[in-house]
Amino acid sequence: MVFTADDKHKVLKTVFGHSSFRSFQEDAVDAILAKKDLMVVLPTGGGKSLCYQLPTLLMDGITVVISPLLALMHDQITALRAFGIEADMVSSMQSAEEISSSMAKAKASKLKFLYAAPERFKSEAFVSFLQSLKINFFVIDEAHCVSEWGHEFREDYRKLYILKERFGTTPIAAFTATATTAVQRDIGEQLRLKNGVSIRADIQRENLFIASAYRIGNGRGQLLEFVSKFKNESGIVYTFTRKEAESLAEFFSSKNIAAKAYHAGLDTEQKNETYRAFVNDEIQIVVATVAFGMGIDKSNIRFVAHSSLPKTIENYYQEIGRAGRDGLPSKTLLLFSSSDIVERRSMIESMPESPYKKHAVEKLEAMGRFAASEACRHAMVSEYFGDSGKNCIALCDNCLEPTKESIDITVESLKLLSAIHKSGQRFGLQYVVDILLGSKDQKIEQNGHQTLSVYGIGKEKSRKQWLSIADRLLELKAIRQGEYRVVSLDEYALQIIKEKQAVTIRKDRLTEAAKERTNRKKEIYKPIYDNDVFEALRVLRSKLAKEANVPPYVVFSDKTLKEMADRLPATKEEMLEVSGVGEVKFERYGLEFLELLYKSKL
Repeated sequence: MVFTADDKHKVLKTVFGHSSFRSFQEDAVDAILAKKDLMVVLPTGGGKSLCYQLPTLLMDGITVVISPLLALMHDQITALRAFGIEADMVSSMQSAEEISSSMAKAKASKLKFLYAAPERFKSEAFVSFLQSLKINFFVIDEAHCVSEWGHEFREDYRKLYILKERFGTTPIAAFTATATTAVQRDIGEQLRLKNGVSIRADIQRENLFIASAYRIGNGRGQLLEFVSKFKNESGIVYTFTRKEAESLAEFFSSKNIAAKAYHAGLDTEQKNETYRAFVNDEIQIVVATVAFGMGIDKSNIRFVAHSSLPKTIENYYQEIGRAGRDGLPSKTLLLFSSSDIVERRSMIESMPESPYKKHAVEKLEAMGRFAASEACRHAMVSEYFGDSGKNCIALCDNCLEPTKESIDITVESLKLLSAIHKSGQRFGLQYVVDILLGSKDQKIEQNGHQTLSVYGIGKEKSRKQWLSIADRLLELKAIRQGEYRVVSLDEYALQIIKEKQAVTIRKDRLTEAAKERTNRKKEIYKPIYDNDVFEALRVLRSKLAKEANVPPYVVFSDKTLKEMADRLPATKEEMLEVSGVGEVKFERYGLEFLELLYKSKL
């Protein structure tokens, strides 16, 4: 069957309430409609769900979605039902009767979507059942879990090659928000995607402000100052341990900020209650470990903070990606110290030897460099994931405040570059620093490097300081790290050596003596909507959500409400011009919102 542009745009507007596709969405939709395998790397908030939901509504059969988390399945099913779309799941949370009911509805062609966890595909009975259905295509959500090179590898995802073995002609659409080019390649190989379409959107989020700072003490003062800027707005604060999640949630509560902890040590009932309260705007903050990472489908999270260093840039970017999924401006803050790196490294070193262990160390080092960097943070993330890496101008702390106190490290840089060159560009940074420090390490003596002119000329600096200087030279592309973390000279090194190009570093990177900022950042965004009207719309949304037993954002997102408060639509036609308002949502909720907006004008 051939589908026209009119077919697609009619569903886009009528069901989803959008007048146009976001970047790359239409390409993904077209690939699915053409029954091609598809690999999509799209940042969180990029609208990946629509990429597979819309074409399903144009097809006759059912789409099977493989998702790693029950909470995520539940939220997506709730959202689909709010659009008037029949969807269900087969999960371990259901009774035998509920599973039978879900499967019967699928068999009777009463469902458009059936959700299942990857573990379900170990069941021959379930696979045989699926073979009896008319399946449009398989969707694999959070597809980075397939790859051993990724940050959240899961064994059951690795075995999804069964889809090509048992459903050979059925296309697969794999989606992820965090995949380097190497991980993306591995996903394609493991899932046996053939002659498919690959879509990779720019990872950079233009509505996300990114900041990082050295942690002062336990960081609570910094976190309190940060979250206090978001009155009545939802946010997540990530911690590294369960104990810290509990104590920090208590700290916020003592400051009259509604907060609850979420971690793997809580029982299912406690976790579900915290999650329910959060998505229904009954609490402002969830203080969580990584257990609250993947699968948070709440569009109006305005801020995400980290109390300490995440293990990988993938983890970090996925977690801050929970903010601003509705496209509205949102902010993030990362607090860290050198002790975080020591703690994370010791945990990695205790792991059994494996290729994953080596990659874990490399990923941790990259995360540490990112946290302390003076470069554009958006550009660093983009480069890490294999994108162009353009500077954001005003969406990170380094670009917004480039004039922080700096000191000249040209002499030190020349010493480090010389040590790398004279040792043959065959060793890692730790070894090169050992030379500068005049270490008595046996390996140095075996290589005869105690006789080098640079041996011991760096004793005025500590090891941490030399490694900070090295990080700065990596940012400037004066040195690079290759295989086995061997360092060598890069393009900018010659300018430093021959042209005596000055090198500076932010002072706090060497001293780690972080200071409270006295000058507050200027605000980038200014609301154009009436806040009183917006709050009234929020109250109405909460009322309707409670009546329908769905989270508030399922009724309308914050972005949609803010557009209503700005445009003040007075008719159905005007309301349908608001992004996020389609025919289905208007029929359910439109008249009540129009009535409220009419009263606001009186």
